[in-house]
Amino acid sequence: MSALPLPVSRQSLSQLQATFLTIQPRIVTHARISFRGERCQARKDDLVAETVAMAWQWFLRLADRGKDARQFPSVLASYAVRAVRSGRRLTGQLRAKDALSERAQRLHAFKVERLPSTTRHAFDGVYGAVHGQQAMDAFEERLQHNTMTPVDEQVAFRCDFPDWLLTRTERDRRLIQDMADNERTLKLARKYSVSPARVSQLRRDFHDDWTRFTADPAETQRQAASA
Repeated sequence: MSALPLPVSRQSLSQLQATFLTIQPRIVTHARISFRGERCQARKDDLVAETVAMAWQWFLRLADRGKDARQFPSVLASYAVRAVRSGRRLTGQLRAKDALSERAQRLHAFKVERLPSTTRHAFDGVYGAVHGQQAMDAFEERLQHNTMTPVDEQVAFRCDFPDWLLTRTERDRRLIQDMADNERTLKLARKYSVSPARVSQLRRDFHDDWTRFTADPAETQRQAASA
């Protein structure tokens, strides 16, 4: 291994930069191959840039010790890629407890996704895509409230819900119970031999019927009169 003539403290910055530029193409190539599985081009470029930055920092440290990194550019690039992949950055380490941190997502095996701007989707968009309905069910489940229902509303529900069920057929009551148990749309469709679209339609029909059943009669009359 050859040594640089002078330690970094006595080398000019321009000379060190010129020396590093001779191995930078190999570092960039190694980084692009290592991160070729990254789908987002902007993120891939960021990872490559971080790899070059880490290699430059280590190049300076090695030069300060009198070592010439031009003798092992592939090793330098490999270690820089590993550091970037593990969450290290030139300005510090990614946080391990931040939900938006890539390091935290990798350590705890989860990912952060954008929520759709609306819950309304075309039929082909939901049922034409692989696992489209499962994704929609999971999204709707995330939007459900998890707060405790007030006591007065619990009492009203326990009184009204059995009476409302008596207005439905036996098959509807079984379907409503399965829906209340949070069964998936596709599972309900197979169980009751209907299409997933029909299950969604019945869910809306049950909701509208329940709303009419529990509506205030005086308010209903006022709305009918003003219509």
